[in-house]
Amino acid sequence: MPKMKTKKAAAKRFVVRAGGSIKRAQATKRHILTKRTTKNKRHLRGTVNMHEADVAVVRRMLPYA
Repeated sequence: MPKMKTKKAAAKRFVVRAGGSIKRAQATKRHILTKRTTKNKRHLRGTVNMHEADVAVVRRMLPYA
C-alpha cells in the first residue's frame, strides 16, 4: 500500500501540539498593514488554537501529524 501524502501547504501553516491541539497563525497580517491600527496589528501577533469545526479538515491534510 502506498504512503499517504501530506498536503505541504497545510504542513507549512499548521503545527500539531503534543496534546493534539492544532495551532495556527493569525490571518490578515502579511501585507497592506498601513491601513490597520497599531492596536489591531498588536492583537494579531502570536498564534491561536484552531477552531473545533476545522480540526477534522486539517487532520485529514496532515495524516502523520
